[in-house]
Amino acid sequence: MAADKDTPDNFPDSSGRTMVTLDDYYTAARPLVESCAWDYIDGGSGDETTLRENLAGYRRYRLRPRVLVDVSRIDMHTTLLGSPVALPIAVAPMGFHGLVTPEAESACALAAGDAGALMVVSTFSTTRLEDVARVARGPLWMQLYVFRDRAVSEDLVKRAEAAGYRALVVTVDAPVRGRRVRDLRNAFALPPGLAPANFPDTCADGSSAELAAQLARRIDPAFTWDDLAWLRSLTRLPVVLKGVVTAEDAARAAELGVAAIVVSNHGGRQLDGSVTALDALPEVVSAVAGRCEVLIDGGIRRGSDVLIALALGARAVLVGRPVLWGMAVSAAEGARDVLSILGSELETAMALCGRTDLAALDASLLHPASRHPS
Repeated sequence: MAADKDTPDNFPDSSGRTMVTLDDYYTAARPLVESCAWDYIDGGSGDETTLRENLAGYRRYRLRPRVLVDVSRIDMHTTLLGSPVALPIAVAPMGFHGLVTPEAESACALAAGDAGALMVVSTFSTTRLEDVARVARGPLWMQLYVFRDRAVSEDLVKRAEAAGYRALVVTVDAPVRGRRVRDLRNAFALPPGLAPANFPDTCADGSSAELAAQLARRIDPAFTWDDLAWLRSLTRLPVVLKGVVTAEDAARAAELGVAAIVVSNHGGRQLDGSVTALDALPEVVSAVAGRCEVLIDGGIRRGSDVLIALALGARAVLVGRPVLWGMAVSAAEGARDVLSILGSELETAMALCGRTDLAALDASLLHPASRHPS
């Protein structure tokens, strides 16, 4: 399998602990990351109900394996907006990788490329988007926030296209910042010396000023459907909308020619009580009716989770926090192993379900789990 060709199945951390699941990386990473930074990465908004439900949603399905199928070869290759990838697993956009390792987004890009996965680079990366592109070994998409100062966003779009990024991923579920209680209590700010590298003079001053207030003042809460035409006029890159969870918005996006949708509730970091991405996925897939590609993020922790999302119609999944756990433990090597573990688990699950390629995954694979009264 391409995803783990260079990675052992039992990767040890610095203490010699054997790392065989993503939860192993969670446990190993937690003491290595400063507590305020950990809360920023790990936390959600409000009571964190949606954060928990993103994980629980995958437990509401059981698999229906088929037997006596030749599973000697499992093919997990696919394309994402025309870019070939070895896995239907991509790295979700996450800001400030420098919180977990000095190599930051460059380490993540190396890991994604080695695993045969696509990476989405955040507007708020701690490595310049051009520097990430220089070291990348696989396809990159650029995540974009639209700023009140549209010239700032326009500059980012043009830089991303010039650097070889293959799509723009516009985050649409954060017109204002969700109330992330852990960050509010911690008065979270970037540590000295760490800043959004794509515009350090514009969006951060490197001081102890509270980060959320800085960024919230710059993201444009008036960005609407009518502005998509302006955005598309800036570039030849395909536009992806990230943060869609309803059939109504999905249908409108498809009608406007959006190339792909990421079904997402921002990892539970925006509106607490929002529908989970997995619960929203079937209605989004139905609404777009093949007019654009559909991806999903939020709550992926096992290869069987990937299988469930693909069976419900996603073309691929995006994985966020676990990649940062891997980077905290061992930079690029750790992130690559996280992706390899997911790929290996997906390969095993496909084989045990009697499905030899991604085209064979559909809703007939799934059965709702029994719900017992509490």
